[in-house]
Amino acid sequence: MNKFGHLTTLPAGPFRFIALDVETAGKTIGGICQIGLGFVSNTGDVQTYSVLIDPEEPFEPFNTELHGISAQSVEGAGTFPTVFGALFELLNAHSLVQHSTFDEKALTAACTRYGVPMITSHWTNSVTVARQAWPELKGAGGHGLANLKKHLGLEFHHHDAGEDARAAATVVLKAEEILGAGFSHLKINRQLKFKF
Repeated sequence: MNKFGHLTTLPAGPFRFIALDVETAGKTIGGICQIGLGFVSNTGDVQTYSVLIDPEEPFEPFNTELHGISAQSVEGAGTFPTVFGALFELLNAHSLVQHSTFDEKALTAACTRYGVPMITSHWTNSVTVARQAWPELKGAGGHGLANLKKHLGLEFHHHDAGEDARAAATVVLKAEEILGAGFSHLKINRQLKFKF
């Protein structure tokens, strides 16, 4: 467990969908220093996992102030190819949720930087989902996680990747309740088994 109680080993599936969030170290979008995942079961339970990554680039003071991760925090952590390689099959087999499109762009940039393949999963933007469920927030603070936290009474530590992944997953689940229907593309069609 880390400081927010997230798993440090991957949970057993299958999962209905996985919410994903990343934090970055500095000026490049591909300099990922943390990946957080929110695993959503068919019953709507959410389990969170997070892992630190050595971004192999300098940390900017602004970024460290935002998420609290520094060069010291990632000492001994794996690099992106190692960490992402261990997650690749699991992520590639599920529909993914991100809050905005930053996370997919960051992963794509990191994959390009290291010359490793990018996942081909279906991505859902939980900002778009939130706009459907709570249109009244447009112009009233918007649909960012900070405002949704206030509006929906969510409890999470913003700018921790595991916490933000859990928040994005929760936004989708609450939106489904409001809209009275599940998002069909997030439904799992087959039983997937993974060995960890």
